[in-house]
Amino acid sequence: MPSLEQLGQQLASLQELQSVVHTMKVLSAASIRQYEQAVQALGEYDRTVELGLHVVLRERQRPPEAAIPSGQRPLAAIVLGSDHGLCGRFNEDLAVFVQDRLPTTAGHAPLLMVVGARMVARLEQAGLAVQAEFLVPGSAARIASCVQQILLKIDAWRSAHGVEKVQIFYNRPQSGNLPRPLSRTLLPVNLRRLHRLEEAPWPSQVLPTFSMEREQLFSALLRQYFFVILCRTCAESLASEHASRLAAMRSAEANLQDRVQELGRTLRRVRQGQITAELLDVVASYQALMAAGSAGPSPA
Repeated sequence: MPSLEQLGQQLASLQELQSVVHTMKVLSAASIRQYEQAVQALGEYDRTVELGLHVVLRERQRPPEAAIPSGQRPLAAIVLGSDHGLCGRFNEDLAVFVQDRLPTTAGHAPLLMVVGARMVARLEQAGLAVQAEFLVPGSAARIASCVQQILLKIDAWRSAHGVEKVQIFYNRPQSGNLPRPLSRTLLPVNLRRLHRLEEAPWPSQVLPTFSMEREQLFSALLRQYFFVILCRTCAESLASEHASRLAAMRSAEANLQDRVQELGRTLRRVRQGQITAELLDVVASYQALMAAGSAGPSPA
């Protein structure tokens, strides 16, 4: 059995670890709120962009449906992971999801763009080559900057490799704070969804007008459409990461509490055993002295 000093050191280490876990739990709980608010705000922004497309598409000759990707060009995939660990199986489950659903078209390896150093390591361990990687935004205010870099890289790949399809892989928070891996198509644009906007009633009695050239406005709104989709998926991924980390920290906190209580009981038992042994030594010594004194001096 470990000594009293060793048990005391183990207990002190566990209590320090408890403090770290509690701090991370509080930080994750505070961070979730900002990303949930970002998702809500981006939902309103998305609705505004859709209403703008609704106006532009009314009484406009429908554009031709997007061509189905030929399969002769590589597709691009955007994977949203995390930079830091201690978030359960957030990266592991998404990496498996990407491997299962990422096709290789006509011998062309997919172009991978990954946000998050941990996800980069996971995908490379699985044998997938990562062509571009970015750091995870540290706050909701930095999401826009990250998305702009992603859009610039997509434009570069479309020019250099003729990419026809772009798929987003990310985690979305679900009930119980368990993230769910999902995929969403960024390109080609789902024009059927845009056409359905024409059939929806306008929320007010007066339809707004615009003075810009219609095609120019339509192009600008599509750019905003791509921007808001990426921003929203990034915010959902970050909310999911912190929710997963919060759940992991709660579980770790409960396990640490059980371990601290168990170690505390062991420490008290060992200390009591030492005290009992010392008392028994004192009693034995006293009895030995008393026995020696009662015997008296030996006769000459």
